Amino acid sequence: MNKLIIVTLIWAFSFSLIGEFLKGVDSVFLAFLRVFLALICFLPFMKFRGVNLALALKISLIGAVQIGIMYIFYYKSFAYLKVYEVALFTIFTPFYVTLIYDALKLNFRPLYILSVAVAVFGAFIIKFKGINSDFLIGFLYIQIANFCFGLGQSAYKFALENQGFREQKELFGYFFVGASVVTAVALIFLGNPQNFSVTPFQIGVILWLSVVASAVGYFLWNKGACEVDSGVLAIMNNALIPAAIIVNLVFWSHNADLIRLIIGSVVIFASLILHKKIINFYAKKSHKSLG
Repeated sequence: MNKLIIVTLIWAFSFSLIGEFLKGVDSVFLAFLRVFLALICFLPFMKFRGVNLALALKISLIGAVQIGIMYIFYYKSFAYLKVYEVALFTIFTPFYVTLIYDALKLNFRPLYILSVAVAVFGAFIIKFKGINSDFLIGFLYIQIANFCFGLGQSAYKFALENQGFREQKELFGYFFVGASVVTAVALIFLGNPQNFSVTPFQIGVILWLSVVASAVGYFLWNKGACEVDSGVLAIMNNALIPAAIIVNLVFWSHNADLIRLIIGSVVIFASLILHKKIINFYAKKSHKSLG
């Protein structure tokens, strides 16, 4: 749990750093730099001889999805949404975490769809009268990113929980290998070289996001995910959202519709309470059936 809290504090500023200081830089280029530099950080710890190849491949595939594909869509969403909207709309990740984890366990729970629908309604309250094609594209991009992030967390937890593998740093570098391959391919086909140039200050921001937020952050987050149940993991996914929104509104955003933002946020957080109650309902139902 402590690991998840530490990462929450680190990630709280990431949304604003990306949205405010990396505007104009090619999004795929940023995604590649972030995961490749994180990979370099893990090279000294990686185990190459006698490695569990099957597990290393699984971790590579998980990394390819959780941050490789995720970053591509995540960075693109900033071109269509305000920073606080990107932060808020990541609130859907817990639904994907519980849905996917249950699917891996072959235990689908249809009532989850109800809590997701409430969250979607809250999101659209925030953009009422402002819904246009740009918003819909941005919202779609961030949901694809959320799904990839949720899928990766659930798959990593599922893959390692029965392995009894404690020295995760020896294999976690493969997480960034998979992500680097995906983003490198995307960079070749989708990157715009005209937007590859960065200022010295932007280099500093990228280094922080790569070394601290990605290398340290994802290692601690996925390791922490293996130490808690899926319900706690789902809730912790949203612990950083209020902090991220407050940071952005206080330091950079002065034109947000605060009334609509507050109402929509209340509805979205209510969906989390509903989601938790649904989880408890299924837990009690399962306990009774076993009894």
